[in-house]
Amino acid sequence: MDDPMLLRFLRARKFDVPKAKEMLLAAEQWRRDMKVDEIVHNFNFPEKEQVDQYYPQYYHKMDKEGRPVYIERLGKLNVPALYEITTKERLLQRLIVEYEKFLTERLPACSTAAGHPVETICTILDLKGVSLSAFYKVSDYVNEASKIGQDRYPECMGKFYIINAPWTFTTVWSVIKRWLDEVTVSKIEILGSSYQEKLLEAIRVEDLPADLGGKCHCAGGCSLSDAGPWNECQKTGNGDA
Repeated sequence: MDDPMLLRFLRARKFDVPKAKEMLLAAEQWRRDMKVDEIVHNFNFPEKEQVDQYYPQYYHKMDKEGRPVYIERLGKLNVPALYEITTKERLLQRLIVEYEKFLTERLPACSTAAGHPVETICTILDLKGVSLSAFYKVSDYVNEASKIGQDRYPECMGKFYIINAPWTFTTVWSVIKRWLDEVTVSKIEILGSSYQEKLLEAIRVEDLPADLGGKCHCAGGCSLSDAGPWNECQKTGNGDA
């Protein structure tokens, strides 16, 4: 484990060395138990395009600070259809692979492109059309995914925008907040349907997908493009490579 990763654990425990050590050792044991290196080396996700139809989760370019942008469309979640083509276990394995790629490929590429060290992510969670019943059906996955992020890959969040939040989201938020620490909650901004101006303050219009108020039209769709400096050969809809 390199120095930047060690620093993440120290920050997560406010530089309390014994607590950071405990967290780090637990994470190392988790990696062995989960066989993370084996998953990263062998995992294949042929159902990616089908999963994208029922639960889009994807990285797409950078924000103005150089952070990779991660977009999740929870409002498009269709749990019965999703679990016909994949499983919670495979979704969690995919999550682990993406975290590893985030640290080893996306952040270094973004740092090079931005011209300064980039250590965190900018997340957009779209709740347009979200169903409370669908959320609760997948809440076990969301809970485990949150724990993996907080406990095994700490201090990765830079900014988190929740957009198209309906009035019923207050109920969901009361559940989600219990899974998050105080520092994480402070980085989250909850927006309604008039979110475009706020997103465009953080993300260039040409880099934000058109269906979120930007002008990017990636060939084949932004959610499957993996467009960004970590994949410079990827052709995008606005002519960039």
